[in-house]
Parts: sequence; structure tokens; C-alpha cells
Amino acid sequence: MGISYGDWQKLNDKLDSILILVSRIESVLAVLTMKQEQIMADLTALTAEVARNTEVDTSAIALLTGLAAQIEALKTDPAALQALADTMRGSSDALAAAVLANTPAAPV
Repeated sequence: MGISYGDWQKLNDKLDSILILVSRIESVLAVLTMKQEQIMADLTALTAEVARNTEVDTSAIALLTGLAAQIEALKTDPAALQALADTMRGSSDALAAAVLANTPAAPV
């Protein structure tokens, strides 16, 4: 007693259906993998940006703390205080010029 041709055909049809479903699953997994890779790239970029911003914040805090200490130390010496203000103005002008020179034009 063997398997009839009709039973083989039904089994073959079911296997074909399974193969089609597996192929669809593979396609969906490929898309999900690509999306995951993009998300990971975006997350890496975001992590780097957060680190950079943290460094900038830390630098700004150090700058302000140092500036406050310099002003405190020079508060009784008007000439030295004016020299510090002049130095800061020069640095500020140079920074403003660098920002302006390196800022892309707004899209039209």
C-alpha cells in the first residue's frame, strides 16, 4: 500500500505553499534588516552628536567659570579689566566672522 498520485500532488501543493510563505518571510526579514541598519546608523550619528554637544556644553561652562574668575581677580584693576574686555571682544569678533564664513546660505 503506497501513497497515491493524488496524495503526492496534495503534498506537493502544500510544500509549494510553504515555500512561497518562506520566501515572503525572507523578503520581509530583508526589509527589516535594511531598516534596522539605517536605524543603527542614525542612532550612531545621534550618539556622536550628543557627545559633541556635551563637549561643547562642558567647554562653555569652563569658559564662563574661567571668565568669572578672571573678572573677580581683575575687578580692582580697571586697566587690566579693560584689557580683558578688549581680548574678549577680539575673540568674539573672530568667532562671529568664522561662523558667518562657514554658515551655508539658506535654501531659496
